[in-house]
Amino acid sequence: MNAITTPDNVVVVGNGQAGIQLVDSLRKEGYTGAITLIGEETHHPYQRPPLSKDYLAAGKDPVPLPLRPEKFFTTHDVDARLGVRVTSIDRTARTATLDDGTTLAYSTLVLATGAANRELAVPGADLAGIHGLRTLTDAQALHARLDTVRSVVVIGAGFIGLEFAAAARARGLDVTVLEYADRPMGRALTPVMSGFFADAHGRLGVTLRLGEGIASFDGDNGHVTAAVSTTGHRYPTDLVLVGVGVTPRTELAAAAGLDVDNGIVVDGSLRTSDPNIYALGDCASFPNTHAGTRTRLESVQNATDQARHAAAAILASRPGKEPGSGTGVESGSMPGSEPAGGTGAELGGYADLPWFWSNQGPLRLQIAGLVAPGDQTVLRGNPAEEKFSVFCFRNGTLTAVESVNQPADHMAARRLLAAGLPLTPEQAADPDFDLKAYSKQQPATV
Repeated sequence: MNAITTPDNVVVVGNGQAGIQLVDSLRKEGYTGAITLIGEETHHPYQRPPLSKDYLAAGKDPVPLPLRPEKFFTTHDVDARLGVRVTSIDRTARTATLDDGTTLAYSTLVLATGAANRELAVPGADLAGIHGLRTLTDAQALHARLDTVRSVVVIGAGFIGLEFAAAARARGLDVTVLEYADRPMGRALTPVMSGFFADAHGRLGVTLRLGEGIASFDGDNGHVTAAVSTTGHRYPTDLVLVGVGVTPRTELAAAAGLDVDNGIVVDGSLRTSDPNIYALGDCASFPNTHAGTRTRLESVQNATDQARHAAAAILASRPGKEPGSGTGVESGSMPGSEPAGGTGAELGGYADLPWFWSNQGPLRLQIAGLVAPGDQTVLRGNPAEEKFSVFCFRNGTLTAVESVNQPADHMAARRLLAAGLPLTPEQAADPDFDLKAYSKQQPATV
């Protein structure tokens, strides 16, 4: 038993989607102790997804969308500290030290540190005019530059890269996208959907170069003037957007001796190898019941749902918790009952259905579930009309659904996958089959 006595204080490191939702859920579920929220940026917490889409639109002054109203912190009695970061964690003393010299004692520490853009290690990558896009400061710099440039090169045809490409094309800019892989968004989408988006961006006027990575950048007076691809082709440009993925921010956890493996390793309750520390959101590697393996997901859904689950787990682990207090954690999923690395499924661990979205010009892509290589795919709808869905089956079982401009299909898919309702490929392909009505049925009890 740890004999250390610490103040009742939940310290949350990170004020993005996961951190803010955790604070909100703790208060809504009845936690009355102290909460300290640490955020590195000086801005009031904001929504990141619009930064690569609506925020970059021309003809208006961009305004970030807040995650919560500004009065949120005072209303919920939260000690919010902006513009500071945690430099170290003392797990024995249960303290976190900030870069302003402050030391905070915690009863529970939550790491919602997110992820950082992966940087390019090629000649010229440090030239001015080469941007990333993850923070409000990044988006502000890009918005200002887009008013003065004519040509853009995007490195990476992932979600961020293609969202930015569509936004730049909507401004009338010349846009070239370099993608080393043989299809866009290849890690997340089926070949069918990847092919559709490759063609769709071509129709929008984007020049998409597949099988071409970035070798170097040329510059003049310290500013980028061209991108040179791995094929040796030179693409003149006024501005470069780098969107080659992210890496989880695990440095703080690793320095504190926590288990780290492509993210901070957590169990089904989002608890790390230290029973007093949780991790969630983009930085957490968790046992994913839908993938059947440990994974790390980068999405708003995952961040917010994990935050709700972690809040319930934190409350369930508190001394003197009364049964039936509304935490939503089953008795079998009490934190500490499962070692990090377990499955978590049989213990009532985090198992919410993953879903994602991406707005690219006139196309709204929505995904329910997780696509895997080799999935059988069934088409529903007409890609030529830019309204269709791709249903994915693995060993005859529905595992994921990708939808373009078909929100009804997406919502039906989420209901089907969450409830475990069986669906055959023939039903999915039949336009007369009432997918919406079927998805609202209750699964048969055994």
